[in-house]
Amino acid sequence: MSHILAIDQGTTSSRAILFDADMRIVASAAEEFPQHFPQSGWVEHDPADLWRTSLNSCFKAMEKARVKAADIAAIGITNQRETTLIWDRDSGEVIYNAIVWQDRRTAEACATLRAAGHEPMITAKTGLLLDPYFSATKIAWILDNVPDARGRNLAFGTVDSYLVWKLTNGARHVTDATNAARTMLYNIHEGAWDAQICDLLDVPIEMLPEVLDCAADFGVAQVFDADIPIFGVAGDQQAATIGQACFEPGMMKSTYGTGCFALLNTGGRAVKSENRLLTTIAYQLDGQVTYALEGSIFVAGAVVQWLRDGLGVIADAAETEALAEAADPGQRLYLVPAFVGLGAPYWDSECRGAIYGLTRGSGPAEFARAALESIGYQTRDLLAAMQGDWAHSGNTVLRVDGGMTANNWAMQFLADTLDAPVDRPQVLESTALGVAWLAGMRAGVYPDQNGFARSWALEHRFEPSGSQPPALYAGWQDAIRRTLSQS
Repeated sequence: MSHILAIDQGTTSSRAILFDADMRIVASAAEEFPQHFPQSGWVEHDPADLWRTSLNSCFKAMEKARVKAADIAAIGITNQRETTLIWDRDSGEVIYNAIVWQDRRTAEACATLRAAGHEPMITAKTGLLLDPYFSATKIAWILDNVPDARGRNLAFGTVDSYLVWKLTNGARHVTDATNAARTMLYNIHEGAWDAQICDLLDVPIEMLPEVLDCAADFGVAQVFDADIPIFGVAGDQQAATIGQACFEPGMMKSTYGTGCFALLNTGGRAVKSENRLLTTIAYQLDGQVTYALEGSIFVAGAVVQWLRDGLGVIADAAETEALAEAADPGQRLYLVPAFVGLGAPYWDSECRGAIYGLTRGSGPAEFARAALESIGYQTRDLLAAMQGDWAHSGNTVLRVDGGMTANNWAMQFLADTLDAPVDRPQVLESTALGVAWLAGMRAGVYPDQNGFARSWALEHRFEPSGSQPPALYAGWQDAIRRTLSQS
């Protein structure tokens, strides 16, 4: 029993990765699933797709590696955060589609609560801003809009909770502290669901899951040919922080997937942001909480998906590197990918995407360059806010992971824009690695925290060239000002 199975349930696909006793990847499998957009600003998933693709990926990875369930010491689960599911405990039926973290349908409800003066209380307790991004107002929307919902024996869960429920055949309704901290219902200072916020939103506290450490006994998966304990759970960005071994205060990582999420470890102190960042839980081990400042960009890799699927100017994401290199240096396009509003540090749910600087000569190459540059500029926005909140974060090396980090042009532009080194690790699957380590450490297969930190290995460091003129970022700031709904 020397293998660890990591389930990485994301926004556009579900993946399973098998790691061996040396934390090396031996096999992986993935399945995409459709996104549903019932109305402008609404984003949903079919819960059956989340379960089916997660389970299929596990079986495919096991088949590739010729590994049986009896060979797997433990399962770790990492997941898209904030996405909200509610199911009937008695029947197991999910009563509405999963409402995805990107969904903005509760923007008006959030504005009403903000106008009533509730945001300071919510932020003080949860570390979060009052925004449709988080689970709480999604839960309230489902309860208020599904007929007879409030008369049923219901359970709420983020995706991790739902997968654990399904894997254990309904035996466990649990989550971990990092996912709980993203609901806007969890008091991150007291480590408990907050009755005052639940009452405010009319969310019954009894429908919320039990909250555990990131490495804990989450139950036993009973859907394979042998039982496998589930020993690790963490939201995807916290799992990546763990996988990047950002265990010391001041260490930072940024993950580039559908969105981009930068986390700065602040140790045992929950730093209150003065720059509209989030205070959140980085991880919880042995009952001890480590906090982080987080900046969330809603659209990063999704802007490249848009070039492929929306505009049809590329057939594959990998094409953007060569296109960006070939772009006309005399043209200066700015693409603000506010397709579902802007996240940190702006938190503008009403603005929408825009492109500035178009000419008759603007083509696929210029669009590709502007798309990749938008990711670097947005990251700089986050780091500037972090430096305002955490005095020790200047000149910090940024550890990066996620699919987009394979793009050398984008990573060099990032280093130049930040004027700071960008480190790409040997294991790009930091999210899966982080949750695999949690499960493997709990199972006694993997080393302790210090041993894991020593195993982190650099693949490439992108050094800033010092050649980027200040006017480039100034142009981005002007584009942002023009795009904001209150500008």
